[in-house]
Amino acid sequence: MALIEWDNNLSVGIPSLDDQHKQLIALLNQLNDAMKAGKARDIIATVLKEVIDYTSYHFSTEEEYMDKVNFSGTFTHKIEHKKLVEKALSLHRDVEAGKLMVTIEVMNFLQEWVTNHILGTDKKYTAAFSEQGIQ
Repeated sequence: MALIEWDNNLSVGIPSLDDQHKQLIALLNQLNDAMKAGKARDIIATVLKEVIDYTSYHFSTEEEYMDKVNFSGTFTHKIEHKKLVEKALSLHRDVEAGKLMVTIEVMNFLQEWVTNHILGTDKKYTAAFSEQGIQ
């Protein structure tokens, strides 16, 4: 069973960003599957690193669009992005150092953060991006 199932409620109405959100969700589901299967720490660390790398790529895309359209919520949105990246990097360091295993609690945190961020924070830019022709 997937950690997060994509549905239209998660759509921000911008196809390119929806596609990136779908990819991020697929990576989180892959990480969750590896955790549930008891995969070795190095495999989980590798998948977690992929999540971090893709998240950084996705955030930079969103932030570029926000700057392009002078989105009013840019500052707060960027702070949220920065906090998640810092938290994810800390988790990755701890997993690689053997201090932390990816657990249900970690996966629940990631699931809640991603869904709440998309449904709450990301949906706020939909109108501004659409009005400026961002697809």
